[in-house]
Amino acid sequence: MKLRHAAPLLLVPLAALAGCRKKPRTNPEPYTSTSVTNGSDTDRARADSIAAANEAAARAERERLDRDRRAREAAVSTAREALTDIVFFQYDSDEITAEAERKLQTKASVLQSNPAVRLRIEGHCDQRGSTEYNLALGQRRAEAVRAYLVNLGIDGSRLATISYGKERPLEEGEDEDALARNRRAEFTVAGGEITTVPAELRR
Repeated sequence: MKLRHAAPLLLVPLAALAGCRKKPRTNPEPYTSTSVTNGSDTDRARADSIAAANEAAARAERERLDRDRRAREAAVSTAREALTDIVFFQYDSDEITAEAERKLQTKASVLQSNPAVRLRIEGHCDQRGSTEYNLALGQRRAEAVRAYLVNLGIDGSRLATISYGKERPLEEGEDEDALARNRRAEFTVAGGEITTVPAELRR
């Protein structure tokens, strides 16, 4: 009697165990490198794009700085040319002509913008007349130019004068054109540097 009741009881634990058996685990999709590769390509493309944009910006800045430098050098060169531009005189005269006035006004503007610059004014004459007479005439011409610049507000201590008379002709020859070219005042920068360019000379 006991054995008959024992058989069904053995089946219950087995059935329970069968019901509790775990279902087989479903594996996730295999991990591939495709997503990593695509991500790396995207990151690389983004980095390349940023690098290219930075390089383009740096190149544009270098070009701008170079343009500014060349423009400044050209402006300074123009100011120096204006400061050393020759003025001419009529025969046997130390009067400042209208053309010379325009040139001297520009020189005064450059000098006012650059207070450290000093100028030497050199008086010259054509070949006619004695050496002594032309030395005196050349000095009067240099002094006339200096006085004009002083009247425009330039400190006279920045302006030195010297006469070469007829000793240093600009052009050889006895024709009127050559003689006219030799009646002049020349200008040499005796000290200081041109660092500021007047507005009227900026391009």
